[in-house]
Amino acid sequence: MSFLPTGHDMEDGLSNDNRQRYARHLVLPSVGEEGQIKLLKSSVLVVGAGGLGSPAMMYLAAAGVGRIGIIDDDFVEESNLQRQIIHSTSSIGDAKAKSAAERICSLNPEIDVIPMVDRLTESNALSVIKDYDIVIDGTDNFASRYLIGDVCEILGKTWIFGSIHRFEGQVSTFNFEGGPNYRDLFPKPPPPELAPNCSEAGVLGVLPGIVGTIQATEAIKVILGIGEVMSGKLLTIDSLTMITRVLSFGLDPERSRGSGIGKEGASLKSISPVEFVKLKSEGWNPFLLDVRSESEEAITSLEGTDLRITHTSVPGRFGEIPMERDIVVYCRTGGRSGAVVRFLTQSGYDSERVLNLEGGVHLWSDTVDSSIIKY
Repeated sequence: MSFLPTGHDMEDGLSNDNRQRYARHLVLPSVGEEGQIKLLKSSVLVVGAGGLGSPAMMYLAAAGVGRIGIIDDDFVEESNLQRQIIHSTSSIGDAKAKSAAERICSLNPEIDVIPMVDRLTESNALSVIKDYDIVIDGTDNFASRYLIGDVCEILGKTWIFGSIHRFEGQVSTFNFEGGPNYRDLFPKPPPPELAPNCSEAGVLGVLPGIVGTIQATEAIKVILGIGEVMSGKLLTIDSLTMITRVLSFGLDPERSRGSGIGKEGASLKSISPVEFVKLKSEGWNPFLLDVRSESEEAITSLEGTDLRITHTSVPGRFGEIPMERDIVVYCRTGGRSGAVVRFLTQSGYDSERVLNLEGGVHLWSDTVDSSIIKY
């Protein structure tokens, strides 16, 4: 699905409507008409239409970035509205990619917006990312970041990293003109017990707005070729003190660049809820492990669950998880369970027999049993 612009041939320069809309850019010495045309001819892919993607997309659209791709397989929930400002109450239940596309098209109908209701994976990342100049990372997990970084390195694309946790945020621009990439800063992902996600750790609602806006700023600087890009620098922001710090880092000379896709982050075996039910009906009997909290278990649980261990407790209790059986791990949406799958395989469990339940309880509710409560 593509939301196409009304269109104007840039070879003719800016239209009168363009001059009205972008008047405040045109008077900037570092932008002007030439810079605005660069913006209108540029393309940015935003991976994730959530807290970080929301402000980034809105400001990129307002600035006149000519083509914006949005990839996200999630749907709008009421709990998103505390920070994901591109969506509204009327969007609840809608695909985030389409909801975001409609919002930014209403903000700027002159640009081309391409929503993709899909997850960025090893199988599609190269074909999706190759069509864009810059990638903005609006994801919330290490697997996606390693995947984006690896593919951008192979394709020679710049990408803007953003991360949020409770009251703190981080921003960096990776792979800019052959500069450092994500793996140069974070060679390997942290253990799962040190990587809580937004749903369990919480986040100050305005923080994604701060970080996402800085990501959009970095993208615009790269497009225009102005200012000092955050390449080889990690900006950290403490929203409680408003203290910012900049950490400098460089290329890792020991690292083989562009040698693989997502090896540290995305290579996990997984199974969809529909496939799980089908195989169970045919006699498959896996060990079903719930890694959510006790309070989440009280809300809802999947029938046939063999054991519940909060994901942070798995390292101390994995002796309770049998090594001789197939294991399916689940949580609310698949993030924590994916981290546990990785931990178990790194701890000696057979990587072919430990599977992550895709989408967790939420996808189960959407595709198997709607009586399962989404929260």
